[in-house]
Amino acid sequence: MFFERPESGERAVLVHLKLDSESEREDPREFEELVLSAGGDPVAFVFGSRTSPHAGTFVGSGKLDEIRQIKEEHDAEIVMFNHALSPSQERNLERHLSCRVLDRTGLILDIFAQRARTHEGKLQVELAQLQHMSTRLVRGWTHLERQKGGIGLRGPGETQLETDRRLLRARIKSILARLDKVQRQRDQGRRSRRKAEIPTVSLVGYTNAGKSTLFNALTGSDVYAADQLFATLDPTLRQLDLDTIGQVVLADTVGFIAHLPHKLVDAFKATLEETLNADLLVLVVDAASEERDDNIFQVQAVLAEIGADTIPKLFVYNKLDLLEQEPRIDRDADGIPERIWLSARTGAGLDLLEQAITERLGNDVLSARLSLQPAQGRLRAALYRLNAVSHEQVNDVGGFELDIKLPRSDWDRLIAKESEPITLITTV
Repeated sequence: MFFERPESGERAVLVHLKLDSESEREDPREFEELVLSAGGDPVAFVFGSRTSPHAGTFVGSGKLDEIRQIKEEHDAEIVMFNHALSPSQERNLERHLSCRVLDRTGLILDIFAQRARTHEGKLQVELAQLQHMSTRLVRGWTHLERQKGGIGLRGPGETQLETDRRLLRARIKSILARLDKVQRQRDQGRRSRRKAEIPTVSLVGYTNAGKSTLFNALTGSDVYAADQLFATLDPTLRQLDLDTIGQVVLADTVGFIAHLPHKLVDAFKATLEETLNADLLVLVVDAASEERDDNIFQVQAVLAEIGADTIPKLFVYNKLDLLEQEPRIDRDADGIPERIWLSARTGAGLDLLEQAITERLGNDVLSARLSLQPAQGRLRAALYRLNAVSHEQVNDVGGFELDIKLPRSDWDRLIAKESEPITLITTV
């Protein structure tokens, strides 16, 4: 396997409460998939309902006794909550249950730690983990909330908690400085692409929607893809050649999820900027999912949170092979491609997606036949340097007829330097 895991994961009891105070959904099935993705072994699922969370233990005393009994019956090693717990609630639950307690945020952080492969990804995960840990130090050091005393132990009067917090702040500061350097490098790459007028298309969507499979199918890459949540963590950029508009950069990004922890959004700011700077967002949707519409809503909520909600979007409804439908393009009232129905696994409909991307990005691309005089060799050479010439022939008077394709901004810049008139025979 790509990721090393034990044959049998930690035995876990899962807890999900339906709260009247929660306006947003928490899917128990999705939570179980998260646990399995982390390498856990769910042995029992405890359900319940409350008007609002208990301030001390999140659950009431009766439900707490039920969880402890189920934990002992199944010899579980960890109890996981499908909710965000406060540090004091985690501490109180661990005291009553005599085992480790993990909330939804901690579980997602653990999965991200498993998936990080690049230097940048590992730094981002560590930053999010340290920020999460900084509020939970007292849980492990309750016996050291006093100054040390005795021979050889008297010092500046710093408690163990204060020492750990100081070290955490120093480490967080160091990681932020290194991520800032990485971000500057990414910005340099983006500036180079913008200077070269190369458009960027970013694949976004709910986790396990099939983004990496679609990415591999389009670019011929071998990015890790699996039927599991958060299989992709590190962003990957590849060049894609389209017939009409030429080169585009395709970016595979981390998947979104309901209630994506803010710590992760902040930590992965540099990565998410690949989405922020895209010319087109391809929003990949699992067409076979029962929660399809709600997943789209969750993705758009995260896009709005990072400020990417104004970027043009093209919806791709993937996994069409599970619905046994034919690929198609849905267009809006103006004839612009809006939704593509395809299967990345079988390859059905990939040509429709390339056609739709070409139409959405091709508005600013000039495709024409150009007639040049022999004295206009400088313009001809400049077009070849831009890889804008697809075909060339010599006419009867010794001139050149070229089939060209390039961004209009490049074309406007080239003809501004020419003193001789330019003749476009045909324009597409």
